Amino acid sequence: MLDPLYIQGDRWLHRMPAGAKLAALVAAGIALFFVQNLWILAGAMAFAAALVVLTGVSAASWWRQVRGLVWVLAAIGFFSAVFQGWMHAAVVLLRIGVLVALAMAVTLSTRSADLVAACERALTPLERLGWVNAGKVALALALTLRFVPEIWRQYQEIREAQAARGLAKHPLALLVPLVVRTLKRAEQVAQAIDARGGQ
Repeated sequence: MLDPLYIQGDRWLHRMPAGAKLAALVAAGIALFFVQNLWILAGAMAFAAALVVLTGVSAASWWRQVRGLVWVLAAIGFFSAVFQGWMHAAVVLLRIGVLVALAMAVTLSTRSADLVAACERALTPLERLGWVNAGKVALALALTLRFVPEIWRQYQEIREAQAARGLAKHPLALLVPLVVRTLKRAEQVAQAIDARGGQ
């Protein structure tokens, strides 16, 4: 399987076991929702950003991965500020920012195969109880990790093709084929998961 997000390195973050990184990510996600102090959240944001830098990712590559999130965060921040005040908006945005940065640090410093294997091991006790199919969930994770950058690649291809036709300023000319391709790819992912489940 390709590793479209992984950046090869030999720093302590790369050497840290995938299971430990996933466990830390889950624990951080839970802990963040109990933190209301802006200074603590700002410190967590700085730490998470430092971890992303530690992976060795370039500024251009980082921006390509997060720029689509900027508009989402802007909308969340705006509505949170309007309905609950700017302090609450700042808390929400910092929480999301920390989680995104931590998730990026994990995916950039960990091979997809290692993440999938760690996920399958973590779910094995639940599989023994009959609650989940660990292999099926792990496969879904693997396909999703490959699927996300694939959508971005298709977006770039469609945008270049539409620009060549003089349709770059028409949102529907970009959105419709991207949605169609994404739905087709999602169907392929679902079929792969179903096939694994039937084995």
